[in-house]
Amino acid sequence: MILLQLSAAQGPAECCLAVAHALGLLLAEAGERGLKTDRVEQEDGPEKGTISSVLLSIDGAGAAQFAEGWAGSHLWICASPYRPNHKRKNWYFGAQSFETPPSFDASGIRFEFMKASGPGGQHVNTTASAVRAVHQATGIAVKVSTERSQHANRKLAVALIAARLAEKEAEAGQSVRTARWRHHLEIERGNPKRTFSGPKFRAG
Repeated sequence: MILLQLSAAQGPAECCLAVAHALGLLLAEAGERGLKTDRVEQEDGPEKGTISSVLLSIDGAGAAQFAEGWAGSHLWICASPYRPNHKRKNWYFGAQSFETPPSFDASGIRFEFMKASGPGGQHVNTTASAVRAVHQATGIAVKVSTERSQHANRKLAVALIAARLAEKEAEAGQSVRTARWRHHLEIERGNPKRTFSGPKFRAG
């Protein structure tokens, strides 16, 4: 399983709209490759339909290569749909991928299982598949219910805890370039990996 984050960093609503457009394109590309994707976390942007940040889990053959194809800074060239007289037309956003380190020891994690909450209907998960995981040494806790199986939610919870432990280590060591949480503030302007243009978000 790979985790991939799309982020507008500290960019304005236009950058958040670019993230929303990119998410739709990314999900379509993943589907074409037979990859399974789930939204783990999402922070909405200031305008309706915009996304400031979204964290995805990607699973399947070639998931790592697919995520790496998106990792980096991206540029959307388009007149602002929110500020008609605004001169700026270049809107940057970024993507960062990471995975659970192979050597990560999950023995120090306590797991609790519960029924996934959500609206009623035939798709409500009636089994105890939701997972709350606590890293006992640090108190870091996550709750995951995006998957329909307990095993898959447990696997994703371990990956999230591993990432948050890495966050603490990176902050202590100032290794900000490899940390997804720092990526919010570090999208590089210039030399974009992908360029999109126009209201329809066409690849350039």
